[in-house]
Amino acid sequence: MTQPRRMANTNQLPAGVKNGAIWKLEPEERDLDANVISLAPDQSIGAHQGPALDVLLHIFAGSGTLVTEDSRIELTLGDIIYLPARSQREFIAGSAGLAYFSVHQRKRTQGLMPTPPAG
Repeated sequence: MTQPRRMANTNQLPAGVKNGAIWKLEPEERDLDANVISLAPDQSIGAHQGPALDVLLHIFAGSGTLVTEDSRIELTLGDIIYLPARSQREFIAGSAGLAYFSVHQRKRTQGLMPTPPAG
């Protein structure tokens, strides 16, 4: 059985200095997925449709903008943002970058690409 433990401290992560995941939840046996995404100043994650899962974000460094299908949400330190399953989203970091903690139900996939049929 897995025991409770500290997984990371967001004050010790290099938030807002590079683009992409700077931390992710590692235990293989789990029901949740979680990661920390960082965007350098004025960088973005282009518009896309989210996964078939609800996602919860916590903005813990920097600021930015979340662009949805019909609005713009200014992201500020401490915000908790709900992204419904399959919702359209785009993230744009502010001048100090942007970093957020993301958590959702674990995706049950076997990788990014489908396995080709045998034979």
